[in-house]
Amino acid sequence: MKIAICTDAWHPQINGVVRSLSTTVAQLIERGHEVELVTPQQFRTLPLPGYSEIRLAMAPRFGTRRTLSDFAPDIVHIATEGPIGWSARSWCLAHGMPFTTAFHTRFPDYASVRTGLSAERFWPLMRRFHAPSRAVLVSTPTLGAELADRGLPQWRLWTRGIDRDLFRPGHAPLPQLAALPGPIQLYVGRVAAEKNLPEFLAADVPGHKVVVGDGPDLERLKARFPQATFLGALSGIDLARAYCSADVFVFPSKTDTFGLVLIEALACGLPVAALPVPGPLDIIGSKGRGPDDTLPATIGALNHDIGQAIRMAQRLDPLAAAVIGASYSWERATDQFIAALTDARADQVRSASLPAHRQTAVPA
Repeated sequence: MKIAICTDAWHPQINGVVRSLSTTVAQLIERGHEVELVTPQQFRTLPLPGYSEIRLAMAPRFGTRRTLSDFAPDIVHIATEGPIGWSARSWCLAHGMPFTTAFHTRFPDYASVRTGLSAERFWPLMRRFHAPSRAVLVSTPTLGAELADRGLPQWRLWTRGIDRDLFRPGHAPLPQLAALPGPIQLYVGRVAAEKNLPEFLAADVPGHKVVVGDGPDLERLKARFPQATFLGALSGIDLARAYCSADVFVFPSKTDTFGLVLIEALACGLPVAALPVPGPLDIIGSKGRGPDDTLPATIGALNHDIGQAIRMAQRLDPLAAAVIGASYSWERATDQFIAALTDARADQVRSASLPAHRQTAVPA
């Protein structure tokens, strides 16, 4: 297929959305698909207020239209609900082009954290954006069920994977962590309000807390928690070595849709401590034995008290975590992505062949 992927999240941003998209693009090209990207790199940008490392495209409407018209895709995948995403959505609706979307980020929850308004205030905008999509791709069945309850029943599962050659046990310790007193409790991700880091950093648990990542709250948290170690953003082998240097991976977020770092940590043999919320519940499970409570060993601990979750997770077998983490495959995730787009394209063709009075109206 000729696939256009339109996203407001792209390099040089470092986050799970960018990693997921860039890996999927590489997989698609390897399988012979032709891929055209529309990203902020093609436009003048301005920093997102309060989050300067994220830059949004300025007035991308005409550039997005031109790129899509010139490429003439078979289908469009819209990854984000930002300026590029809305521009691509508008072009698809105007040209009768089938498109899929993805629900990578709990935007209503993030907006609630930053504005103090109820997340319910932002859901109508999300419904409007995704309603005309032929399929809304989600990382877990739990998220899909939530979207269905909110009026978006057309969800399709698109899981995530890991680079198995990179994220595995046995890497040498990261030099910055090798001499720290243990047990080492590691967080990897954005350093931002929606990640709930103070709950982790304030937890009264023996050991040393380490934060890997960058974000708008970095300097404030450094000043507030001087006893913790902040390494900034890491990637590649350095990130894998950081995972292998720790004793437990801590994931305090209440707003993530999945948490790619969860499966990377598991694959490196790192048991997980997290809150019992969507994301961790879909990977670790309420009892630490997977979402269906069927794993042969416990790979993590979920508890409303993050300190208690850390204490429990530190006692678990790293080998069990590594085996489960390694089961996540980008090949399988890409199979799901292609199937969703193929079906969406076929649905459009079938719909177009129906008499006008039988065609389903597409919301604008």
